[in-house]
Amino acid sequence: MKVGVVSDTHLSSRAKGLPSVLMEAFSKVDMILHLGDWVSLEIYDLLAELAPVEGIAGNNDGAEIIRRLGERKIVTLEGVRIGMIHGHAPHSRKGTDGNALLAFEGEEVDCILFGHSHQPLLRQEGDILLFNPGSPTDKRREKQYSFGLLDIKEGKISARHIFYDSRE
Repeated sequence: MKVGVVSDTHLSSRAKGLPSVLMEAFSKVDMILHLGDWVSLEIYDLLAELAPVEGIAGNNDGAEIIRRLGERKIVTLEGVRIGMIHGHAPHSRKGTDGNALLAFEGEEVDCILFGHSHQPLLRQEGDILLFNPGSPTDKRREKQYSFGLLDIKEGKISARHIFYDSRE
């Protein structure tokens, strides 16, 4: 199973849309996971034209997105338990990755996906794969924009970033 992972799209209804490199890659996935800061549910609809979408709300999302998607969840894909959180809470004083770990403390998850910082991260923490896809539209201090792809096969998960230079 191939899964597209994105966070921090920060697009309003007035924006042009998502970058073509992301749209092309996500047209070939089985599922898309969005980790919050959609800003507009129109992004959900745009992604849902490509593949089934699951997501959570971030700190820049309004009440409608929070009510529809929630702020934290665990999904199971082909036997792999994946925790999804935006990363701004609960506050751990250990950065967004620390916040993400704290959000699922004591729960059995194989992977934790999070966003918020716009900083791509891929790290193994004990038995848990931590993955932040970065942002496809707001790279902040990063050199490139990014999103992620997960490969899940026979109960094993691997992740990689896709980096690119243009928001177009």
